[in-house]
Amino acid sequence: MRWIVSLLLFVAAPAAAQMTVYPPSSNAVPVPMHAGWNPAADYISIGQDEPGYRSWYAAGPRHAGAVKSFNAYLTEWGVSGILPTWQILRTATSWQRCGGAPFEVPPTTEWPHIVQTLRYIKDYVVPTVGPVEAVSAYRNPNLNVCAGGAPESAHKHYSAIDMVPLRQTTREELMRKLCAVHARRGTDYSVGLGFYAFLRFHVDTTKYRRWGADPNVASCPAIIKPSDLASVTMGPQTQPTAEPATTIGAKVVYAPHGTDPLAPTPVSTDTQP
Repeated sequence: MRWIVSLLLFVAAPAAAQMTVYPPSSNAVPVPMHAGWNPAADYISIGQDEPGYRSWYAAGPRHAGAVKSFNAYLTEWGVSGILPTWQILRTATSWQRCGGAPFEVPPTTEWPHIVQTLRYIKDYVVPTVGPVEAVSAYRNPNLNVCAGGAPESAHKHYSAIDMVPLRQTTREELMRKLCAVHARRGTDYSVGLGFYAFLRFHVDTTKYRRWGADPNVASCPAIIKPSDLASVTMGPQTQPTAEPATTIGAKVVYAPHGTDPLAPTPVSTDTQP
């Protein structure tokens, strides 16, 4: 009997090793990972991973209390569980070099800005490219400067999230899919879409624009530019100059619920993701 139990444990171990286990304060469902496929690894250092979050969370009651309040806010506005809480509290990839914290709960005045971004990710990013992992979100003003962010970076105001896909793909396929849905629905949500080297991409809901790809082609095929060939270290941390911000297409109509300033009802009849 003992050898049968040992055999069952041996067979089950590989499957368990492929599942991501999220720490407390997260409502997200674990995502199966293909062996050897971890596009977030190049951007996440020890201390900004799951064990690092647990250590940060347990460092004092201030962190735990702030996370609890933040989770309650996300639940209130219907955007909890879209991405794990610990991931959307990640700061800059260069947090260590800049002497910053690996995780940070933004000031409450910035919380409304992430609501619309999470909605767009839920409604159009995940249905288009599959599950994603957030590798960088809020950067306080000092960290934003050190990380090379623009003076009014959407990260500084907690509207932006940098992500990588968890479903195996190519850079060209990722760009084509995200650009196509951005061309259809990005104006409704005022989405900024940016591409960095490799598979890291940026989404914010500050204003409609796109960079890192041909701005004149709706499907934006993967045209490799010199700026796209940055190293893993420099590419994700440098905010390239965005295309001129223009509002194109339908006007945003705000939904009549609560006082949420970031809850537009898309006026387009296109219901495809």
